[in-house]
Amino acid sequence: MIHKARKRFGQNFLVDNRIIDRIIATIAPKRNDNLLEIGPGQGAITLPLLNYVNQLNVIEIDRNLISILKSLEYSHLVIHQGDVLKFDLNILPMPIRIIGNLPYNISSSILFHLIENLDKIQDITVMLQKEVVERMVANSGSKVYGRLSIMMQIFFNVEMIFTVPPESFNPVPRVDSAIVYLKPLAQPKTKNIKVFEKIVKLAFSQRRKMLRNSLKYVLTQKQTDINLSRRAEMLTIDDFITLTQDYEKQH
Repeated sequence: MIHKARKRFGQNFLVDNRIIDRIIATIAPKRNDNLLEIGPGQGAITLPLLNYVNQLNVIEIDRNLISILKSLEYSHLVIHQGDVLKFDLNILPMPIRIIGNLPYNISSSILFHLIENLDKIQDITVMLQKEVVERMVANSGSKVYGRLSIMMQIFFNVEMIFTVPPESFNPVPRVDSAIVYLKPLAQPKTKNIKVFEKIVKLAFSQRRKMLRNSLKYVLTQKQTDINLSRRAEMLTIDDFITLTQDYEKQH
């Protein structure tokens, strides 16, 4: 069955066997692993993975691709049709190892959805737009350091593994891609995640302005030892944790 990549699902299919081999080596699947592949596509990573595990769960939104996957007739391939953002991870055996070539148009939404299910996840090995991965691993002071960097690093050890060139896909995307490995921390670096996220979101809402402007409705300089004449990208994660604690003292 021939499948034409569909733009609305952000489909770019991996066709480079050398890259596929490197991804499998990065995942290092074990026989009893509980793997969930997001967006298996035409099975480029799915097929080789089936040689390593007792069971492989995949979730795919495109019914045409599901027909292709079903035609493979592997008894240990469990196919779920639907939107990963609405998928209930509780139906799977745990802890879950998440893998996949994420659709770039909703990659951040998927990552935040996975954060909400962190207690069920062993690790995450996914392919994203390289620019997104660079933001995820960025440190304070970097031009690309921002909300995504902080919200990933508060929950995970984040590591960019390797880059993937556009010609490894069909159709060829206009951007470079990268494999990122996320290992959940034993404990998130802060307990009050909702307040922390609120402070981070506010701080970066006016990126070019000083913090005393972007945070003026929640914190004043008198209420914190963090220098609010700086911009958000100059603060470390520990600084944001301090701001969260200072906010909580006032409310």
